[in-house]
Formats: sequence, C-alpha cells, structure tokens
Amino acid sequence: MQRPEAWPRPHPGEGAAAAGIGAPAPPARAGEPAEPRLQEPSLYTVKAVFILDNDGHRLLAKYYDDTFPSMKEQMAFEKNVFNKTNRTDSEIAFFGGMTIVYKSSIDLFLYVVGSSQENELMLMSVLTCLYESLNHVLRKNMEKRWLLENMDGAFLVLDEIVDGGVILESDPQQVIQKVNFRADDGGLTEQSVAQVLQSAKEQIKWSLLK
Repeated sequence: MQRPEAWPRPHPGEGAAAAGIGAPAPPARAGEPAEPRLQEPSLYTVKAVFILDNDGHRLLAKYYDDTFPSMKEQMAFEKNVFNKTNRTDSEIAFFGGMTIVYKSSIDLFLYVVGSSQENELMLMSVLTCLYESLNHVLRKNMEKRWLLENMDGAFLVLDEIVDGGVILESDPQQVIQKVNFRADDGGLTEQSVAQVLQSAKEQIKWSLLK
C-alpha cells in the first residue's frame, strides 16, 4: 500500500479551487520539470505469500499479481529469496525491488512479499498472523510433516488473512475463529467441517494401527 503524501491544504477563506480539487494541474512552463503526481494508496498490499522447507523447496505458495507470471519464475524467485535469507538472523530483506519479511520454525520458512515502498510493519503483521494461526491449526507443531498433513487447513488460514493481495485480517484469534467455528444452519456450531473430517481421518488411522 503506497503511503500517500499530504495533500495541499487551502489557505483560510479559500474554497475548493485553492486546493486544486476538481481542477487540472497547470501545465509546467518551458524548462521547468513537471510536478510529480501523487500516487493513490492501494489496498493491494501483498504480492505473494509462500512457505518453504529447510532445503528451499516450496510447500505452499500464493501469488497475487503478475510480477512472476510463470511457475518457473516463481520457483526461481523463491530459491533466490531462500538463499539470501536462510542463514540470517534478521526478519526483513530487500530483494529484486521488493520488501520481504520472513520467519522460520524448525524446518519451515514463512515469507510475505510486498512492494519496495510497502510498510514493513504491515507486512510483518500479516506474517505474525499467519505464523500464529498456523501454529494453532498445527497444534503447536510448526514442522514440515504436520503442515503437509494439514495443507487444507493451511490454505484456509491464508485465505482468511489475504484475498487477492488485500489484507482481510491480522488478528490470529479472528482467523482461528473463522476457520474453526463456521456455524451453519445445520447446527455445526462447535466444530467446523474440516475438524469433523480430520477427526474421522484420525479415527481411521488409529483403527488401522490396532
């Protein structure tokens, strides 16, 4: 989201015309540089979110614009980002004209990508929400094997946080509530459909192990 600069304010007693509202900007005189146009703020804050394993291989990824239109370009970008960040202690990187915030857990690396002008704190709020929400869904087992077994839940979490590059939610409690407690007219109030399916899956697994 671009940070808009302050709009010019009219002097006391002047009307909308003084602020330039609804009127085109005067043309620049010969030899004078044109005034820079103010960039409109955008709701499209996030360019991509992806999770890699400790070898830099993709586990989950969503891209929200056409910066990397092909799978090959996306994978190359992810590998380059991983090589730049996997051995550093910082949480923010600037790479390829983009701002990247990231966090690791055992054998997982979580990344949130925005433009070079994006607010790092806003991107970090998305990353923190994603991490804490997944930590809950995975029952505090933030590891590759548990993520792979709960990939459907991981995608639900991500879709509750970001939609089409727009940040919908940054409070993990709200995300967890929406994912786990989707009440419908049929009366599923305490368990979501995903939880019921997971419970059934576990019961089948244990029955086979007996």
